[in-house]
Amino acid sequence: MNVAPVTLFDHARRQLGELCRVAGFPDGGRDAVDVLRELLGAAGRRPLTEPPLWPSDVADDATPVEFSVAFDESGDRAVRILGETIAENPGPASNIETAKRFLTHMAQRLDLRLDRFAAVEDLFLVDRPQGKFALWFSVILRPGRAPALKVYFNPQVRGQGAARGLVAEGLRRLGLSDAYDTVTEYALRRGAADQFSFFALDLDDGPLSRVKLYISHDSADSGTVERAAGAVEGVDPLLVRDFLTTAGGGPGPYAGRPLISSYSFVEADAGRPGNYSLYLPIRDYVPDDAVAREHVLAHFARSGLPSAELDRAIAAVTGRPAAAGVGLIAHVSLRLGRFGSGTTVYLSSEAYAVQAPRGRVSASATF
Repeated sequence: MNVAPVTLFDHARRQLGELCRVAGFPDGGRDAVDVLRELLGAAGRRPLTEPPLWPSDVADDATPVEFSVAFDESGDRAVRILGETIAENPGPASNIETAKRFLTHMAQRLDLRLDRFAAVEDLFLVDRPQGKFALWFSVILRPGRAPALKVYFNPQVRGQGAARGLVAEGLRRLGLSDAYDTVTEYALRRGAADQFSFFALDLDDGPLSRVKLYISHDSADSGTVERAAGAVEGVDPLLVRDFLTTAGGGPGPYAGRPLISSYSFVEADAGRPGNYSLYLPIRDYVPDDAVAREHVLAHFARSGLPSAELDRAIAAVTGRPAAAGVGLIAHVSLRLGRFGSGTTVYLSSEAYAVQAPRGRVSASATF
């Protein structure tokens, strides 16, 4: 009897279904699985016995999908899918066209708002994109609600030197020109060491539909991101320091993969962000996932979050021992501000490879 080979979609579907059950979806996230199938497209139909269809930068092993679980201080939970849609015959231009077709279909299915996407599309979706990606998607899933969608553009798609101008023009077209000055004042203070890394749009029509700006901070220490957090009214920068000390192991500098700040802007308050988030690429600063888990659990304990839920989320994605690899827990982020606070844990699918544990953290990543 011939058994069909396991495809990328088969692998990711099981993980997503288990995560949705952990998060309290009564139907195991059936609608979410349908969206995942379309998001993965041709890459999802490919057997895992074959190499990745495209060297996606979504994950270290080129898997074009990553999962995360948001633990809100309110007690709410969300499951998120970060993904890249790959063409049957992949390439920078063909991937963009395939991604746009996916977006058009999702807009019809989910009644998405595409006017803001259309307003900036020509800035970021170019014929010869530079960098590691051009268009990614995030699918946000909450029990009892329809899936929501967010798009990520690459500010460096025309080259690193053009990024600031692209972001400024994108914000101007969206009626958020003042946001650029705010971000420059608080987060772009160290020349080339601070760079725009993502320009993201929520595609719903609600009053809190966001434009999000992400800034990478090379070799930054706690002081850099504490200053960045100060752009959001009411945010205590000491919470950022505590997060890095607990989850990251110290104040830095973080000389491996960079810390990333993000700001959320809405039309009603164009000049001031409503939220600040700090993303720690924890996999670069631990020898293995057992240590990463300990660091995240320490942060959970300080934040009053339930440790058992973290372990259930990890078990939903993998059955391997945590000490057997590094990168399953790829990032952990702290979210602060009036749009809601909480912690998000990002989990790699590891469809193609498990990164070997390190004997110790490299010298460039120590404090």
